[in-house]
Amino acid sequence: MDAFKTLTGIAVPFGAKNVDTDVIIPARFLKTIQRAGLGKGAFAVIRENPDNIFDQPRHKGAPVLIAGDNFGCGSSREHAPWALTDMGFRAVIAPSFADIFSGNAFKNGMLLVALPQEQIDRLMEVAQTDEITVDLENQVVTTPYQDRFAFEIDPFRKHCLMNGLDEIGLTEAMDKDIAAFEAKLAADQPWIAGAAQAA
Repeated sequence: MDAFKTLTGIAVPFGAKNVDTDVIIPARFLKTIQRAGLGKGAFAVIRENPDNIFDQPRHKGAPVLIAGDNFGCGSSREHAPWALTDMGFRAVIAPSFADIFSGNAFKNGMLLVALPQEQIDRLMEVAQTDEITVDLENQVVTTPYQDRFAFEIDPFRKHCLMNGLDEIGLTEAMDKDIAAFEAKLAADQPWIAGAAQAA
C-alpha cells in the first residue's frame, strides 16, 4: 500500500453523524471482491440528489473527508474503506469512528483522525474555501489560517501507514528473521524440517 506522510488538499465538509457502512457503500454493491470501481457506489443514496456534496465540482477527487461522530458504524464490510479509497479519500477526520471500520480502514492504508467536535466545526468552515493539511509524522491537522489541531494515533499504526506496510509487507520485512528461524529449526530439529520438505 502507498505510504502516508503528509497530505494537503480539498476536504469534503460532510459532517453527518452515525454514518453506517450501508450508507458508505450500500449492500447492492457488495457482489464484487474487486476494489476498483466501488467509488461509484459510495454514498449512493445521498448522491441520488444531484446537488449532493460529493459530486460538487470543487470536491472531485478530494483526498480528505470530514465527518461526524461515530463514522463507519454498522456492519463490518471491508468494502466501505475500499469504496472511500476508490473515491480518492486517503484520510477521514471525525470526532470518533466505529472500531471495526477503524481496523478495516487502517489495513487499507487510510488514516483516520479523531478530533474534538469544536475542531471538526472549524475544519468544516475552512473546507468551504481552503485546503487543509494532514501531517501524520507530526500528528497535526493545519489550515492556512494558523489552526493547528494535534491528534493521537497508535504508534504501530503510524509506523505502518508512514512506511506503506500492510500485513503482507510486515511479514516480508521480517524475511531475514524468518529465514534465520527456519535455518535454526532445521539444524536443531531436522526431523521437523524433513517432514516439511516431504510434504
